[in-house]
Amino acid sequence: MPQPTTTLREVPLTPEISLHLAADSTGLFDSAGGEFRSDDPPPFWAFVWAGGQALARYLLDHPEVVAGRRVHDLATGSGIAAIAAGKAGAAEVAATDLDPAAELAARRNAAANGVVISDPPARPDVLLAGDVFYTPSAAAEMTRRMRAARRESVEVLVGDPGRGYFPDRLFDRIAEYAVPVPKALEEAETLVTGVWRMR
Repeated sequence: MPQPTTTLREVPLTPEISLHLAADSTGLFDSAGGEFRSDDPPPFWAFVWAGGQALARYLLDHPEVVAGRRVHDLATGSGIAAIAAGKAGAAEVAATDLDPAAELAARRNAAANGVVISDPPARPDVLLAGDVFYTPSAAAEMTRRMRAARRESVEVLVGDPGRGYFPDRLFDRIAEYAVPVPKALEEAETLVTGVWRMR
């Protein structure tokens, strides 16, 4: 899939962070001529999603959650949650994604913000995930991984704007934000987005 053009700019809810992002008028599938190809993931990393923004805002406002701890941002996308964790004083920050282009984008964005991305630890202290419950299969896999982490006493924090497959029965909401989002992506200008801690 052709890569969208990005420019480095401030994130609306977290102006402390700048990311290489596609233009607000760009849709997720624009670089593919409007077509979805299952063998080539769309460039989720070129956009800053509501769940990631809310999670990042929460970490910047509550640095004690990650300060001095090992953090793993799962399905990192643009890397915004990982970057916020680094800025909030995490001892070590990892950012992984199924899409290798997303991992590259996260490292590029982290470098632009003075944050170093490490390899994932065998067991992090905190697991982050923003906007990952967007399909039944993604939700099932994320839930499985998060439950496994909780069994190992890892703290699990999620940002989610009410995607249809979010298993809210497993979480407690700890914060809520009205997050500015590109209308080309969400057909709205803001999404009320929760930050949730897994029980």
